[in-house]
Amino acid sequence: MSIKGVIFDLDGVIVSTDEYHYQGWQRLADEERIYFDREINERLRGVSRMESLEIILEKSDRVYSQDEKIKLAERKNNYYRELLKKITPDDILPGVRNVLEELKRRSIKIAIGSSSKNSPTILERIGLDTCFDATSDGNDIKNSKPDPEVFLIAAKRLSLSPEECLVVEDAGAGVEAGITSGMRVLAVGSAKDDKRAHISAKDMDSITVDEMLDV
Repeated sequence: MSIKGVIFDLDGVIVSTDEYHYQGWQRLADEERIYFDREINERLRGVSRMESLEIILEKSDRVYSQDEKIKLAERKNNYYRELLKKITPDDILPGVRNVLEELKRRSIKIAIGSSSKNSPTILERIGLDTCFDATSDGNDIKNSKPDPEVFLIAAKRLSLSPEECLVVEDAGAGVEAGITSGMRVLAVGSAKDDKRAHISAKDMDSITVDEMLDV
């Protein structure tokens, strides 16, 4: 079945906010006197905020209540949102604009499928808030990746079946979610060596739309 829609993860595919996430978590960990480094941060890629917090708390000497965890996650998100004010359209990753424009020219539907609840803010900051035919993000889902929910919602909002969609992902959890959803998957960035993906590329500047649609 031919590809009629492409669903893009946001962070690490369209724009990179990884460093801002890291800085937000690092500040929180320092305040709570919990050991945290970039190696631990890699485990947070593609994972929801609360699940990320649980990974960080593995290094904590104390046990936090659920209410305390919620407040910690909110604190980190406030730090992150403050850092997001630095993002501009210049932060859109290489090749993204050309791919989006070419997909639109070919009448291929495009959507965002992101676990982030901050995706509306990010898309607005980089000037792509009106670019996509549909969005599905952390505000819409009960289960974050590797659960396929976010991609299935995106496909439904595009009025397409999963078999008609290609997912573009940079995280292992996202690749798994795409495969589980029944969609084809293009792995880029840190996920480019994931053997489960149907096709891989270093970034969006390293692949043509023909290659994407021929998967």
